[in-house]
Amino acid sequence: MELRHLRYFVATAELGSITRASEKLFMAQPPLSAQLKQLEDEVGVPLFVRMPRGVRLTEAGVSFLEDARAILARSQQAGQRARERQAGARASLRIGLVPSAIHSVLPGFLRRLHEAGLDARVEAREMITSKQQLALRDDELDLGFARPGAGAVPLETVAVIDDPYAIALPAGHPLAASRSPMPLALAAQAPFVGFARHRMADYFDRTVALCQEAGFTPDIRCEAGQFVSVLALVASGLGVAIVPSSLSTLDSVAGGAVVFRPLQMARDKSRLAVLAPAGPPRDAWSAQIASLAAEALEELGRRLESR
Repeated sequence: MELRHLRYFVATAELGSITRASEKLFMAQPPLSAQLKQLEDEVGVPLFVRMPRGVRLTEAGVSFLEDARAILARSQQAGQRARERQAGARASLRIGLVPSAIHSVLPGFLRRLHEAGLDARVEAREMITSKQQLALRDDELDLGFARPGAGAVPLETVAVIDDPYAIALPAGHPLAASRSPMPLALAAQAPFVGFARHRMADYFDRTVALCQEAGFTPDIRCEAGQFVSVLALVASGLGVAIVPSSLSTLDSVAGGAVVFRPLQMARDKSRLAVLAPAGPPRDAWSAQIASLAAEALEELGRRLESR
C-alpha cells in the first residue's frame, strides 16, 4: 500500500465522485478507477459503492478513511520534522506525562534541556499510561513519562524508578505525628479524598484496590481531578489521600500543611518510567533528549531515596 493510493482514496471519498477527484488530482479517470480498485483488492473489502452518479463509502470505507487521513497527516509531520532537523531549526519534542510527572519530573527535565542548549519546541500532553503507549507506537509522541506495566505495545524503557504510594495527611492528623512507614489499615476509619474517576480512572481504581487489599473500603467524601486539588483538600482537613511518593518532593506542597507517610504495603507497587518507541537506534539528537529525560527521572529517584 502506497501513500499515493491513500491520497487518491481520500480525495475520492471527500468529493464523492471519481470524476471530480480525477480533476482535482490532475489525472485521467480510468487510471484513478484502476488505482482505487487496486487499493480495495489489497485491503480485501469494498471501500466504495459505485452509483450512477458518484460514489459513497461503505461502512468499511468510513473506517478506512479515518485511518488514511491519520496516516497522511503523520507522513507530512514526519517530513516536516526531518526538514527542521536537517536545517538545524528549532525541532519539536512531543512528550506525554501522567499527571504526577507534571509536578515531579517535568521541571527537572525542562531545566536540563535549557542547560544543554537544546532549543526544542516542547509539546507536553497529559495522558494516562495506556494512551501514551499507543501514541508512542503510532509516532504521535517522542517520549513518555508513564507508569509501566504489562502491555502488548512494544516500547523501550529508557529509565525507571520506584515511586511507591504514600498517604497524604493533614499536618494536624493523629497519623501525621510519625513519618515512618505505616500499614494502610491504620487509615481505615479516616475520610478519604479521592480522584474523580472520569478524570483519573487509573488512580481511582488503584486507590480503592490498595484499600481493599488492606481490608477496608475507603470512605471517599471528596473528589478532585488534579493532584494539586487533591492535596489542597487534604491540607484543608477534609480527608487523607493515597498519592505517589514523588509528590512529596514538591518544594511547597500546600504550604507545608500536608504530611506524607510511606505505606508499608505499597513499596515497589508503583514505578515511574521514561518510555520511547521501540525500533532502530535513535539519532544523536533523540539520544541526547532521552538521556536528559533519564537523568531527570533518576534525580527524582535519588530525592525519593533520601527521604
